[in-house]
Amino acid sequence: MKRFNIVVNGRAYDVQVDEMAPGAPAPAPVPAAMPSAIPSPVPSPVGYAAPAPAPAAPAPAPAAAPAAAPAAPAPAPAPSAAPAAGATKVTAPMPGNILDIKVKEGDHVEANDLLLMLEAMKMENEIFSPATGTVVGVHVKKGDAVNSDDLLISIG
Repeated sequence: MKRFNIVVNGRAYDVQVDEMAPGAPAPAPVPAAMPSAIPSPVPSPVGYAAPAPAPAAPAPAPAAAPAAAPAAPAPAPAPSAAPAAGATKVTAPMPGNILDIKVKEGDHVEANDLLLMLEAMKMENEIFSPATGTVVGVHVKKGDAVNSDDLLISIG
């Protein structure tokens, strides 16, 4: 028999596992226990931190007198140039940071040419051209943080 301490969703459980002889039939499954019958977790051993209890919800603040006029919303940043109609859109395959851009607007690219380098999950990822054409828009700059499916480059 072996004993393991297993942490699931922040709760530590002491588990015993019996080794079965080859060919021995599996034991019958134990019926699921009702939530009220679940024993409390075993205290966490040294090296495991038990999750901190959730703080109590703060009491709602008394309603303040209405302001004379709400502040004007901040102007939205100017969108980068929209891709030309019919242009091939090269989008970010994953979130990351732009390390280097290898092309500029007006450059002719062939299918599978290197367009830019995207750092994601501590790895440098090469982004290649999906089509042959001319770069009609570079919508990011070196150092930009991008999300999945953000427009990077347009090829016409």
